[in-house]
Amino acid sequence: MPKFIFVTGGVVSALGKGIASASIGYLLESRGISVTMLKCDPYLNVDPGTMSPTQHGEVFVTDDGAETDLDLGHYERFIDRELSEDNNITTGQIYDTIIKKERRGDYLGRTVQVVPHVTNEIKERIVKLAEDTGVDVVIAEIGGTVGDIESLPFLEAIRQMRLDLGTDDTLFIHLTLVPYIKTAGELKTKPTQHSVRALRDIGIQPDILVCRTERELGLELKKKIALFCNVEIDAVIDARDVDSIYEVPLRFHEDGFDGIVISKLKIEAETVDLSAMETVVERIYNPKHKVRVAVCGKYVNLKDAYKSITEAFLHAGAENDARVELVWVDVEDIEREGSPDRILAGVDGVLVPGGFGERGIEGKIAAVGYARRNGVPYFGICLGMHCAVIEYARSVCGLTDAHSTEFAPDTSAPVIALLPEQEDVVNMGGTMRLGGYDCVLSAGSRAHEAYAADTVRERHRHRYEYNNEHRKLLESKGLVSAGVYAKADLVEIVEISDHPWFVACQFHPEFKSRPGWAHPLFREFIRAARSYNELRREEEKPAEGVRAAG
Repeated sequence: MPKFIFVTGGVVSALGKGIASASIGYLLESRGISVTMLKCDPYLNVDPGTMSPTQHGEVFVTDDGAETDLDLGHYERFIDRELSEDNNITTGQIYDTIIKKERRGDYLGRTVQVVPHVTNEIKERIVKLAEDTGVDVVIAEIGGTVGDIESLPFLEAIRQMRLDLGTDDTLFIHLTLVPYIKTAGELKTKPTQHSVRALRDIGIQPDILVCRTERELGLELKKKIALFCNVEIDAVIDARDVDSIYEVPLRFHEDGFDGIVISKLKIEAETVDLSAMETVVERIYNPKHKVRVAVCGKYVNLKDAYKSITEAFLHAGAENDARVELVWVDVEDIEREGSPDRILAGVDGVLVPGGFGERGIEGKIAAVGYARRNGVPYFGICLGMHCAVIEYARSVCGLTDAHSTEFAPDTSAPVIALLPEQEDVVNMGGTMRLGGYDCVLSAGSRAHEAYAADTVRERHRHRYEYNNEHRKLLESKGLVSAGVYAKADLVEIVEISDHPWFVACQFHPEFKSRPGWAHPLFREFIRAARSYNELRREEEKPAEGVRAAG
């Protein structure tokens, strides 16, 4: 019989339920307990695929092609398991399924209601995930905050699951805030008390409280929270702010969190071994080197739009013994300034990430040109590859009108174009080339050296492709086709062989990077950036015997 852990949140949003849930998963996996994870999002969208990155953040893509919440990225990185479309459910999906059933007559004329039809559909999906994966524990994170109208059906469903399965097979964890009031000089527990009261009003008594706080709770505050929230003192977990999310499971273990979970669910477990994560955290906190990488995007006002990229840089930095300082560059600033030279001066690498729409494109293309001309390591992802091909075609191949038909449908040199099967697509959601595809690497290429493999599988999320009509010209001028999806002869990776490090890929490698195993392309990009930094510093040293100015 699988066990179910339900994680809810209260007081305010953005407390870190995803990180807390993933950390619990990591601790259980570290004790030999198999885990899968589920995100229950209360919004009416079917998935986040059509939502603005500046509102919702990154869309994480699974290998089976599902567009999901960014928390699935945290789940995969912490428990090191590939998840699927079944690991993210939304109110939109639930209602879509129920309405289709009603239209078919599946409910035999009965009135369709939130209880029992919506809640039953939610419960069935949670149980089916457990059955299909065969794991010991399912950890389900309920999106939103207790008190939100949107999340009530999910909360009612998990309340019913406690009745269905009992206390030995279900566990309620509630994440809440214990704010520090600077003027009073103390932590306040009242918001946590009100949050738990709201949860109890809908029939759920939390078994464990995870308290986000700036400062140590201390025994007396734990006793107070336990008394007023009706939980055991040991079940009040001190979740202090830390500098790296990878430290969270280590701190949870110090507070006995995993032991309490195992005890309450009556699970037999192995002795925990956290040495791998301890090594990762040590490398993140105490690097010997530093590099500066410019992330040239158009969603930089919300860093969560590039969440997997920032995490992949942490992983790559740790493996290169370097702290990666990200310089967030709004590409529209490059356009306004008319040149990237001042903005990008002093960086050790340039990354152009994915994105959609014409806004800021010329700024991205200019950033590519800066890196190419100045020998600065360059890494392009998805749209970053499109921009690299466009810039190369314009500057090196003489195709001054080169562009993507996404932005210039009438261009005379469509080096990036829509695939024929995409031309008649009307619906925006779930219609791109999504999920995992195999990529055959060219022997001797930088990508081949990085992966140390002939074929790799990477995840995609795009609609426009490298146009093979211009491929021969581009290759003849030095733009190497380093990786190809063989079944459709689609170029997946391009490189410039006589550049210190210039690699751009159609897929999203950031989705597969892990703490302790940096993605090979990110790892090698940071290695090249570190080499560039060291070379630049050497060149900036005053000549021997010459006194430095000042």
